Amino acid sequence: MAQINPTVGDLEGNARIILEYARRATEAGADLVAFPEMAMTGYPPLDLLPPRETRPPSGNRRPQQEDFVRLNKQYVHDLSKEIRSITAVVGFVDYDETNLFNAAAVMSQGKLNSVIHKSLLPTYDVFDEQRYFTPALVNNPVKVEIRSQPVFLGTSICEDLWDEAVGYGVQVIDALAKEGAKIIVNINASPFHHGMRATRLNILTRKAKRLGIPIFYVNMVGGQDELVFDGESMAVDGKGRLIAVGKQFEEDLVIIDIPTDHELPPPARVPEQEMLDALVLGVRDYFRKTGFEHAYIGLSGGIDSSLVAVIAVTALGKENITGVSMPSRYSSSHSKSDARVLAENLGIEFLTIAIEPIFVTYLEQLKQPFKEGPADVAEENLQSRIRGSLLMALSNKFGGLVLATGNKTELALGYATLYGDMSGGLEVIGDVSKTEVYALSRYYNQKAGRTVIPESCFSKIPSAELKADQFDPFDYAIVSPLADDIIENRLSRAELLQKGYDESVVDDCLRRVRFAEYKRRQAPPVIKITKKAFGLGWKMPIVNKLPLDQGL
Repeated sequence: MAQINPTVGDLEGNARIILEYARRATEAGADLVAFPEMAMTGYPPLDLLPPRETRPPSGNRRPQQEDFVRLNKQYVHDLSKEIRSITAVVGFVDYDETNLFNAAAVMSQGKLNSVIHKSLLPTYDVFDEQRYFTPALVNNPVKVEIRSQPVFLGTSICEDLWDEAVGYGVQVIDALAKEGAKIIVNINASPFHHGMRATRLNILTRKAKRLGIPIFYVNMVGGQDELVFDGESMAVDGKGRLIAVGKQFEEDLVIIDIPTDHELPPPARVPEQEMLDALVLGVRDYFRKTGFEHAYIGLSGGIDSSLVAVIAVTALGKENITGVSMPSRYSSSHSKSDARVLAENLGIEFLTIAIEPIFVTYLEQLKQPFKEGPADVAEENLQSRIRGSLLMALSNKFGGLVLATGNKTELALGYATLYGDMSGGLEVIGDVSKTEVYALSRYYNQKAGRTVIPESCFSKIPSAELKADQFDPFDYAIVSPLADDIIENRLSRAELLQKGYDESVVDDCLRRVRFAEYKRRQAPPVIKITKKAFGLGWKMPIVNKLPLDQGL
């Protein structure tokens, strides 16, 4: 099982990785090597592929998209000529005169033997495969030669395994087994979210045990935009026993001999470590694959920016991080000192740029338009927007990328400033609730064996410090899980009240979530680590007059 980290669009680079892992598998004595779903193109390629509605008529054809599809198939054919002493299963995009197919190529002895098309095309959350692909109508086993013996190989692609969980009414794996498949290879580009491992393993063990044949689940690894693929490829034998597991969040070549009596226990993972690893991989690959090297982070002395800083240092190295403190007249002494101490503990570059002179100039210039009325949120948000502009100026001057520091609870409730603290190229913890921010930060300190994030960051009352004696207008112990129930669990108003939340708090949060949609549309990409994140999988209208007791 070759769990590799391809890059969307890099056909040459991806082909080189596939060939290298095929060589390594051959040298290790393997007879069969399987690569992830759409390993040749990277996943998801989105509109690098021509959507179905643009094919035909020919007047709507997009030559550059068609060239990409054509070239990906040519690379597969060229690759097959290099695969001689091993059988390889490689994910790619196939096509005929009118259709695209999410496909797997089975190749050996210098030729392309068979092409299998995906049957079940997911169109939910972050997936939109029906926009591009046509489903297979049949999927039969392929006869391959392994050590001069014929073996009937059942090849399936990602969702084809999930027929029971999603309820398609079509059971691809069962059909392959019925037609004589003795081994099932299931190639995947399955994004990570917390709790996903148990779901995958449950499906694999139950299906393998029922059918009595081994299943090899080969998963992609790496970050792609806001998605993180965690790898952790798994193999189960015909008794449903786990016999092999790939590394999590790393490329890996997993060698398995079958049959075997060696059973592995289910992988034991620390949830906090798993979430941190996912965020680190998301940041690292976002920078590596986009060509950025340096990150700028506004350090407020609060818990959110502190967590973003430690993730960034882990992902990119301390030499590639600059923390920027931008105090105003309202900044407390502990906030300024906590930001500095954090930077010293991490060993990163630390800049202090006071915004007071700029703030004063803004207020002077706006005195007449504001008609000298009482100060309110307009004056408060000026400070956040000045800070965002300064960070973007550093980014423009030196070529780095600004990391935004808002958490999921704030994004949900709209407690963030457009063109201020929402500025940046990547929202690192935008899928991490406020309570999880504290848990991850505490775990990081414990694992480090020292107080990297200052203790006062945990104990102080959260505040944006945009006016005197200001504190965040929420009890995060209540609204953080409440926001998760609204966003991730999609509980209705009635269900939230039945769960015990206060009615006034529920109504306030529901209103805030709906009103903030226009802000989230302008937020940077959010690294997804839960089952429902803001981004590709969150599709809500900005204009929405549905009564709140009927939904968002």
